[in-house]
Amino acid sequence: MSDTENTNEETSGHCSTPDSDGEVATEIAVIAPEHADDTADNIQTTLASAYDRIDLIEYHTDAFADHWGVYDCFIGVLPSDTVTQQTAPLLDDKWDDPAVVVVDSNLTWAIPITGGHHGANQVADDLTALGAVPAMTTASEAAGKQGVETRAKALNSHVINGKSTVATNLAVLDETLDPVSRIDDPTAVIADQSVTVLNRNGNDGIVLGTGSVSGADTSQFLTAWERALSTVECTWDDVDFIATGTRKETEPGLLAAANDVNVGVISFCKETLFEFEGPTPSRSKELIGWPGIAEASAIAGGRNHELLVEKLKYDEAVTVAVGQ
Repeated sequence: MSDTENTNEETSGHCSTPDSDGEVATEIAVIAPEHADDTADNIQTTLASAYDRIDLIEYHTDAFADHWGVYDCFIGVLPSDTVTQQTAPLLDDKWDDPAVVVVDSNLTWAIPITGGHHGANQVADDLTALGAVPAMTTASEAAGKQGVETRAKALNSHVINGKSTVATNLAVLDETLDPVSRIDDPTAVIADQSVTVLNRNGNDGIVLGTGSVSGADTSQFLTAWERALSTVECTWDDVDFIATGTRKETEPGLLAAANDVNVGVISFCKETLFEFEGPTPSRSKELIGWPGIAEASAIAGGRNHELLVEKLKYDEAVTVAVGQ
């Protein structure tokens, strides 16, 4: 097997944006012995559209050492003990080391070995397209919770101060981490080392502001969101996040729907929503003292605080507005 470079001019994959250490994880080396050529080829073909470069490298005892520092992530089509023995002496710092994922030649399992929150978990998840089962061992994922690095990707942003995630992910496990706060205007912020700072990746995304009746199901949210997207001729790639009010932030149907489309959710308090109240009258203001959540959260969440689409109602259960 010779080294083969696959460069894509358009990269729409999960790791084509800055990762949690501020670096860009876009270049992968697939290291495999000759008998696993077909598996390596399938991995390269399947992941080609998601990463800038995927090279195939034939395994030898110094394969990892020879290319260490060149790639953001290694996929070893090898036994896990072999990959561990070959990479352990090369490890230096978790924030600088490349991600490493192990898969078997039958693509039964995809196991992140190092850099779970810095690319390995996402690569393992991408390999589900080939039938591999991702075996996540990072604490937050193992507990079925969304770590701050995962939240950052879902919110189309990246973590600036990677070392802070040790404290914030412990708060995720303890369920004591508050909702993500948002600051847009030029300002100075003093924060200690336990505060994780997210920087947005783009400036032109849209926000879907959402309200609902209690108990609205996943399909109702998804259908309502899709209809709103079609109104502005946008796709999920254009969505920065879903915005709602704190009184709706634990709606199971909303959270499940957001998870289905891999988009994050930000919630705003009542005071903030009153500050950005939308133009459409809402009965919730009269009944419970809250402004209309869909429009207000869409305006509050948009970088320009502009309402592109006023409140749309679906199935008498979910309301959606589009902000920018």
